[in-house]
Amino acid sequence: MRRVRRWRRALASAACAAVMAGCGGGDGPTESRSTGPDLTRLPQATTFTTLRGLPQDPAPQAETDGTVVHPTSTVEVAARPGGPAVAALPEQQLDSPTWVPVVGARDGWLQVLLPSRPNGVTGWIRDDGRITVARTSHLVKVDLAQRRLTLWESGRKTGTWTVAVGAAETPTPKGRTFLLALLKPAKPTFSPLIVPVGAHSETLETFGGGPGTVAFHGWRDASVFGKAVTHGCIRVPDEALTRLSRIPLGTLVLVT
Repeated sequence: MRRVRRWRRALASAACAAVMAGCGGGDGPTESRSTGPDLTRLPQATTFTTLRGLPQDPAPQAETDGTVVHPTSTVEVAARPGGPAVAALPEQQLDSPTWVPVVGARDGWLQVLLPSRPNGVTGWIRDDGRITVARTSHLVKVDLAQRRLTLWESGRKTGTWTVAVGAAETPTPKGRTFLLALLKPAKPTFSPLIVPVGAHSETLETFGGGPGTVAFHGWRDASVFGKAVTHGCIRVPDEALTRLSRIPLGTLVLVT
């Protein structure tokens, strides 16, 4: 199986700082290279937006076959195969290449998970020459009750760690999401790496100036592991963070 190409590790400091502020941040509009509708006038499917009129994930606890896609230019997102464009998916997210998991296919269209609010939002994109299709053999699972992170590759468990998850008032959202980007802060405070996912806090509309994006990140005080104490992010040991940083973007994350 083809492996998803590696993402760029050097990120713009502005995007990185914004996400660090609350496991989330901001970015600007993306210029469309596509012919047809003016995609710059459509809502951009990024971690900073809320999308309306799009379907929810049809099977939020199911695994996939690992198929992921990367738009090589901004592409239209429709609510149904062959439908009109209601949003646009840019080719980059947080200065990393956009890779999203495929959760359905019909008539030359692919249903993909999107990184926007509400959690579990999906959209349909054309399977045409503007996207690269690949497959990842990795899977990330988080068991909130057990405070457990488990990594899988080709159906084989490759690592498991005790982690910290969201507190009762700011829980880590359940469902399936995906690895969205890899951030390497120029001046790390609580974590040398941050791995945002395509999900958001369901109790915080914003946090620290960002949109409440959930992320995996490290923590200097190991006593938090095994506890429900975060604002929704998942704090992981150093070894787990390093391993997560090596997994291809777009890889499915199942939170139960």
